[in-house]
Amino acid sequence: MKSVRRPVVALLTSLVLTLIQAAADPTGLLALVGWSGARPSFSVGAWQLAPYLAFIPVMLVLTWWATLRAGDRFWTLTVGIILAVLLAQAATALVMTWNPAAAAWAAGFVVAKAVPAALIISGITRWLGGPTIRLTLSPGSAWPPAVLFAAAAPLMAGLWWTGAAYAPGIPTARPANGIASVLITMVLIVAATMVSLQWMRQRVPGVLGGWLAAMIAGGSVGLAQAVVGFFFDNGVSGDLWPLMAAYITVADGLAFGACVGWIVGIGAVLTDQLTTGSGKRTPRLLVASTALFSLLTASLVSGAGAGVAPAVADEAPAPAAFLRTKNGFIADGNGNQVLLRGVNVNQLVDFYQPRPEIPPTRPLTKNDFAGMAKKGFNMVRLNISWSALEPERGTLDPGYLARISDAVRWAKEYGIYTVLDMHQDGWWKGATSEGTTCRPGTEPMLGYDGAPAWATITDDAPRCQFTGRDISAAGNRAFQNFYFNTDGVRTALAQTWGKLAAEYRNEPMVAGFDLLNEPGFGETAPVTTSHLLGQFYDEAITEIRNSGARQIVFFEPSIFWSGLGFDTGPAADFTKDKNIVFSPHLYAESITMDRDLGIPPIVSLERQFRLAQRVAAAYDAPLWSGEYGYWGEEKDTLSRLTRYAKAEDENLLGSAYWVWKQACSNPQNGIGPVGDALMMQDCVTGGDLPPKSGPLEILSRAYPQSAPGRLISLEAEGPALTLTGIADVHGCGLRIWIPGKAKPNVMAAGLTSLKRVQVPGGWTVTGCADGEYTLSSGS
Repeated sequence: MKSVRRPVVALLTSLVLTLIQAAADPTGLLALVGWSGARPSFSVGAWQLAPYLAFIPVMLVLTWWATLRAGDRFWTLTVGIILAVLLAQAATALVMTWNPAAAAWAAGFVVAKAVPAALIISGITRWLGGPTIRLTLSPGSAWPPAVLFAAAAPLMAGLWWTGAAYAPGIPTARPANGIASVLITMVLIVAATMVSLQWMRQRVPGVLGGWLAAMIAGGSVGLAQAVVGFFFDNGVSGDLWPLMAAYITVADGLAFGACVGWIVGIGAVLTDQLTTGSGKRTPRLLVASTALFSLLTASLVSGAGAGVAPAVADEAPAPAAFLRTKNGFIADGNGNQVLLRGVNVNQLVDFYQPRPEIPPTRPLTKNDFAGMAKKGFNMVRLNISWSALEPERGTLDPGYLARISDAVRWAKEYGIYTVLDMHQDGWWKGATSEGTTCRPGTEPMLGYDGAPAWATITDDAPRCQFTGRDISAAGNRAFQNFYFNTDGVRTALAQTWGKLAAEYRNEPMVAGFDLLNEPGFGETAPVTTSHLLGQFYDEAITEIRNSGARQIVFFEPSIFWSGLGFDTGPAADFTKDKNIVFSPHLYAESITMDRDLGIPPIVSLERQFRLAQRVAAAYDAPLWSGEYGYWGEEKDTLSRLTRYAKAEDENLLGSAYWVWKQACSNPQNGIGPVGDALMMQDCVTGGDLPPKSGPLEILSRAYPQSAPGRLISLEAEGPALTLTGIADVHGCGLRIWIPGKAKPNVMAAGLTSLKRVQVPGGWTVTGCADGEYTLSSGS
C-alpha cells in the first residue's frame, strides 16, 4: 500500500496556496478562490457558497486521487493537479447555473490559474512527499478509447470551440462547421489520444491514466488549431493575438479533455479487461468499436450539414418607418443599408461629482444637435442613468424622462437617430466611503455612474479599485448580485427597459436600445459574462417586445472587450429575437491593457474589426461599435484615428465616438486643465475652447448615410469618396454626406436622379439605383 504522506503534503500545499492567494489577490483574478471582503449572505443562493463548498472540496478530493495515483513523477502529478482545478471549476459553475454545457466550458477559464498552481503544488509535493517508486506499466491498447473519445467530441461539443479565436479554416468538432472540419478534428483527436495514452499509461495506471492522457490530447489538438489559425488568421500582424488565440484553443482543449476524458479512462480500463488473457475477444472488440464509431459518424453526417437551426423570431416585424436588421446590416423600411455614425453624449448621465463647485456634466441643448448635424453625424448614442431614471423602485422619474424626450426630439429635428444607452461605469456613483481600509494593491476611488442605490448590493465589500474603476470588490459584488438576481435587481432592470421602450415605441428616430454599457464581470466569469448576461439580455428583450417597441436592440459583451480587444459573450442562442445588433466597444490600441503595460497590442486596431465581425456573424447579427476613441499626444492620436477610419470604411460599419462633451468635474475626465472631448471646455473659466479640429475632420469625412440595397466597398478621406453597391430592386434611398463648402464633383454609374444639396457644414448627394452602382466624389 502506498504511503499517504505525499497526498497529505499535496492537500496541505493546496490549502495553504489557496489561502495565500485569497489574501494576497484583492481582485480574485489570479487566485484559485477569491475573497472580496464581502459579508457572506447565505440566503441569496448557492452562488455565494459554491467557491467554498464546491470548488475547494472537489479540488482537494481530486488532488488526493491524482497524487496517490500519479504522484511518483513531477509532470504526471502536474497534469493531475490541473485536472483537479479544472473539474473543481466545472463543478462550481454547475452549482451556480445547473447548465452542464456552460459549466464544462467554464472549466477552461481557469487554465491560467491552474497551471502555475499545479507547478507549485507538484514541486513542493515532490520535494517534501518522501521517496518515490517509478514503475513502468503496459500501455495497453490505445485505439479503441481514442476512437470513442473522438466520436464523442461532436456529440458533446457544447460551448467549446466558439468565439473570436476560431477563424474560418480552423478545424473544430462542432457539427455546424461542416463534416470536413469535424472529421479532421476527430482524426487529430484520435492521433493525439493514442500518443498520449502510450506515454501516460506507462506511468499512471487505471482510469486516471486514460483521463490525464485525454486532457493532454485535448490540449495538443488545441495547439494544432492555434497553428492552423496562425496561417488562416493573419498571424504576423504586430500584435499578440496569435498567443492569445493559442491560449484559448489550448484551454478549450484541456477543458474538453478534463470534462469528457473519463471516456478514455474508462474505455482504456475496459479494453484492458476485455483483452487480458483472451485474445479471441480482440476481434469482437474491434467489430463492436468500429460499429459504434460508424453509427456515431453516420448520425453526425446526417446532421452536420444543417448544424443548429437558426432561432425563429416570434415578434412582429418593425413598422416601415423604423430601422431594423437585414442580411447582416442595419436597414431602413425601404431596404436601404444605413450606416449610423456619430458620437456619444454623456450630458444626461447622473455622474458622481468629485468637485462640489463644478457640475459633473455640461448642459445638453438643441445647439448640440445642430453642431452634430454640421459634422454629418446621423446618430447619437444617448447615455442615460438608471439611477436618475428610476431613483425609487418601480417608478420612472417624469422629469428625467422629459429630458430624454427633449434630446430625442432635438435629434429628430436635425435628422439624427438616437440610440438609448443604459450607461454605467463601475456599477454606481458611490465613492470610497470615509474610514474604508483598502487591501494592499488597491486604493480609494471616485464614484462614477449607473445603478440607483436600491439596486446596489455590495454586501459591505470595500469600494477600492485595482488599476481602475472597473475592478473593485464592491463593484464586482454589486454585479454579481445583479447577475444572480438578488432581491430581483436583474428583473427590475429588464422591467425598466420595458417601461422605457414603451415611451418611444412609436418614435422611428429612436434607432434602438443599448441594454447595458460595458457589463462588469462580477466574481465568476464566464458564468456571469456569458450565461447570466445572456439571460438578462433575453429578459430585457422580452420586456421591450411586450411593451410594443420593435426597434433594434443593441447588446454588448462584457468590459473585458474594452480592456483586451476581445471577449466571450452570451451564447449564440441567448435570444430568439432577430432584430439585434452586436455592439462591442472597439478600443484596441486605445484604453486596452497593453497600452497601460507598455507591451505590443494584444489585438491590433485592424484585427479587432475582423474579430468583432466574426463574433457578430455567430449571432447572425450586424456589427456596430458603440464606443471608440483615442487620447494622448496629438500626432499619435490622429494616426490611430486615421487607421480606425480606414478600417471602419473597409468594413462598411458605423460607430459612435467617445465623447461629444465632457465636463471638467466629470470623474472620467479627472482633474485637468480642460474637459477632454471633441467640444473642449476650459476648466479655469468654464467656457468653451476651440473644438478638436483634427479628430473632427476625420470623423466628419464623407460617407453614405444610406444606400440602396447593400454596399460593396467604401473608401473616404475628407470630402473624397468612392463607393460601390448593388440594389436588387429599384430604390431611391441613396443619401451621401460630403463635408465642406465646395460643391462636390460627382461621377457615377448605375445611378439616376442625382441631386446635390448644400446643408449646414457640407452637402448631401441623393439618387436612385437599380442593380450595380458606383459613385466617386471630390471637391
